[in-house]
Amino acid sequence: MARNFSASVRRVTLALFVLQLALLPMMAIASDADPEQDFCVGDSNNPTIVNGLVCKNPAEVKANDFKFSGLATPGNTNNPLGSNVTAAFAAEFPGINTLGISMARLDFAKGGLVPPHTHPRATEIIFVVEGSLFVGFVSTNETLYATTLHKGDVFVFPRGLLHFELNVCDGTATAIAALNSQNPGTQIQAVALFNSKINEVVLEKAFGLGEKAIQHIESTVEAANPVN
Repeated sequence: MARNFSASVRRVTLALFVLQLALLPMMAIASDADPEQDFCVGDSNNPTIVNGLVCKNPAEVKANDFKFSGLATPGNTNNPLGSNVTAAFAAEFPGINTLGISMARLDFAKGGLVPPHTHPRATEIIFVVEGSLFVGFVSTNETLYATTLHKGDVFVFPRGLLHFELNVCDGTATAIAALNSQNPGTQIQAVALFNSKINEVVLEKAFGLGEKAIQHIESTVEAANPVN
């Protein structure tokens, strides 16, 4: 009996080990792939389409390829949302290509809003440089986690979850975001739903609204993406 029990334990242990090995590829693709060389500065002049940017010839790489100054200048917040997001993703900053990281600068006019949106490929963490922001995200069970951040505060938005930032101070506000993907993707929910030519019957049933109400929303949703 003891030998049979030990044999069963060994079989279960072996099965769990095999299952773990089988899951390793799935775990590996849960975020940007690990680099297989020191760096791969993106070659924006290469038209080849790959999952990332084609590498520049290492012999042509310079120190400035790893430098980006675009976050030093405030973005233009003179728009209906009163906000501007300046991205430092691989497209703007080729030096981070294959490194699995990126940054962005968030500028807000008084009352400015970065509307509810998602980053399907990245978790985001923000640091408030100036001002106060009311921020939050919604979990997959429709629970809202929201709070007010002040200068020096940090907040994290889990990967793929709907989140927002609203300036609640009397003046302008600025935050810096870091994301664990070179190309996190941004989908603003209102724009995706009401400016993507989805059949209005779908929207009417989804929101419980009539045809005229849907058409009014479609005509007033600001299609401009605050991401530069």
